[in-house]
Amino acid sequence: MSIKEQYQHIKSQLPEDVTLVAVSKNHPIEKIQEVYNFGQRIFGENKVQEMMEKQPNLPSDIEWHLIGHLQTNKVKYIAPFVAMIQSVDSEKLLSEINKQAEKNERTIKVLLQVKIAEEDTKTGLEVSEAKELFLKYLQGEFPNIEIVGLMGMASFVDDKVQVKREFSFLKRLFDQLSMQKKLDVLSMGMSDDFHLAIECGANSVRVGSAIFGQRVY
Repeated sequence: MSIKEQYQHIKSQLPEDVTLVAVSKNHPIEKIQEVYNFGQRIFGENKVQEMMEKQPNLPSDIEWHLIGHLQTNKVKYIAPFVAMIQSVDSEKLLSEINKQAEKNERTIKVLLQVKIAEEDTKTGLEVSEAKELFLKYLQGEFPNIEIVGLMGMASFVDDKVQVKREFSFLKRLFDQLSMQKKLDVLSMGMSDDFHLAIECGANSVRVGSAIFGQRVY
């Protein structure tokens, strides 16, 4: 299938209220422009360096989402333009984003990344840490940040029962926090498991290889 067919195939499987983040990491500008031309506006990158190289060379109305692990010393490079940082996994990082957002006279939207996977390789906040950070945010500690939701990555396993359990766990936390302040974004699910994520309540999915094909490293 061509990129256009793959993109349309994915779009046709998403309910209207589910946002597609096209994960463009390790894909060239030409491919991103192609998907942009089909109407896609939200693109996800894992690395700051790569996002910075692509951003000036692509249309200015693209919403760039940083979805990979972010080091505090790199926040300043993307703070002027990033639309959302989905991978906030520490208070230190949140403080730095707040600081850089203020310098750029912006409010930056973020998602708290919660560790839901039962395997040890995935990063993220423990539930207690996420609740504590959210409380500090509600108390006004990060005025240049808007926490709009949660992000999670399920275990990379074939066991659908386990994956569903992990997604459902994050949905419950999302609902709990939403009782204190309404959250809008529950980002779960990638190329292999986005159907299951949507079933469990995701309203934002991060799909890369199913649109762009396999990455060239």
